Amino acid sequence: MDSLIQNMQGIPLNHYLIFCSIIFVIGIIGVLIRRNVIIIMMSIELMLNSVNLLLAAFSAYRGDPSGQVFVFFIMALAAAEVAVGLAIIIMVYRNTKSVDIESLNKLRW
Repeated sequence: MDSLIQNMQGIPLNHYLIFCSIIFVIGIIGVLIRRNVIIIMMSIELMLNSVNLLLAAFSAYRGDPSGQVFVFFIMALAAAEVAVGLAIIIMVYRNTKSVDIESLNKLRW
């Protein structure tokens, strides 16, 4: 475990910040541009994973395990989001025979 922390500390923190920012921006672009619900959920997962990586990097640099505890909470939140989101997608597909965001307008009154 100590060698992992030393390897993470060998890479400057700025590199982690830039990398996680790029991944987060890719996730935001995926949410804003794409119309497929599955792709949107994957983009949200990408954003959550970039935050997880950044929390783990900050935790390793500070030597404080509280960031890693937050990573586990975010992972539990992501698992719950996937379970509920997939159930909603299945119900939308059963009603509209499509997973396109525009087809959700048919579900209004």
